[in-house]
Amino acid sequence: MPASSLGEENSEVEALEVIGELPLEARLKQEIIQSLLEPCDRITYGQRQREAAQKLGVSVRTVRRLVKKWEEKGLEALTQKTRTDKGKHRIDEEWQEFIIKTYKEGNKGSKRITPKQVAVRVQARAAQLGEEKYPSYRTVYRVLEPIIEQQEQTQNIRSRGWRGSRLSVKTRTGKDLSVEYSNHVWQCDHTRIDVLLVDRHGAILGRPWLTTVIDTYSRCIMGINLGFDAPSSQVVALALRHAILPKQYGSEYKLHCEWGTYGKPEHFYTDGGKDFRSNHLQQIGVQLGFVCHLRDRPLEGGIVERPFGTFNTELFSTLPGYTGSNVQERPEEAEKEACLTLRELEQLLVRYIVDKHNQSIDARMGDQTRFQRWEAGLIAVPSLIGERELDICLM
Repeated sequence: MPASSLGEENSEVEALEVIGELPLEARLKQEIIQSLLEPCDRITYGQRQREAAQKLGVSVRTVRRLVKKWEEKGLEALTQKTRTDKGKHRIDEEWQEFIIKTYKEGNKGSKRITPKQVAVRVQARAAQLGEEKYPSYRTVYRVLEPIIEQQEQTQNIRSRGWRGSRLSVKTRTGKDLSVEYSNHVWQCDHTRIDVLLVDRHGAILGRPWLTTVIDTYSRCIMGINLGFDAPSSQVVALALRHAILPKQYGSEYKLHCEWGTYGKPEHFYTDGGKDFRSNHLQQIGVQLGFVCHLRDRPLEGGIVERPFGTFNTELFSTLPGYTGSNVQERPEEAEKEACLTLRELEQLLVRYIVDKHNQSIDARMGDQTRFQRWEAGLIAVPSLIGERELDICLM
């Protein structure tokens, strides 16, 4: 065997021995880093980073730093000695308390403050006290880093529907329902719209209810029901009917795109309201071949609840008769300006969903629009159900 080959073989053996001698945590880091270095597209890499952060119990930012160290130092990045004073900062205790207090107070409620702004306040405080020496921005950031990383980790854990890089929802029975493709898991919920409507004679009828059905995988709105009937299993059935059937609209809707979604779900995921716990809905599920599940907790409903806020901000708040969400602080002009009928509001809402919402990119889902993701995420052409057959099932 040539000397060069023997040298290479010895180097590989030595490298393997070093890896075998690494502490368990270091070996885990090494495996995770290697998985991140494998070729993949941008979306997959982002998912791998989130998964790595969850496995290591750190933020995505820390994972990025770890990969950079690996690229610069190799195995040395995993075997560097930990300082005995890690977590302690060699600055005056009063300054440390001031930095942490300023940051926490500045991020209470709706207030926001950045580490850089904290550093500016440190500088101002030093000038006020007549002190020439004070913590630098780097020191301020080092003091705040554990708090910021904990916040980021908490936000990742609370990210609705995501378990690391995997999209899933948790049911009340404790099942972790993994969402793999379009029409796999649908969600449904109701809200009362903050817009006063009138009848054809101009008399005020009140605020209508909106029920939406959403595909969890793509975030596409599959169907809706708009009316004055309070939430019930019958209202849910009407929203399901709209979601399941192909949708056709006349020229009066002035649509630029088609509402191309249809089909039926394999799982139907909802909150624990009476309308969703009813025998009627369970029977519909049996007839149509889907399983009904209740949410584990309110936090799990973010995917279906989030669009309500978007509709309110981007559409309903721009319409005459908008009341605002606080009934006690209802604008005086709301009743005077109310002029839309239920039919007119339905046309505006359908146009918004079809041409805007379903055609927009969801920041959490990559670079596809919601409708593009729904189309691409189908594992088979959805089966068509006849209206008559569907109506019998929904009765």
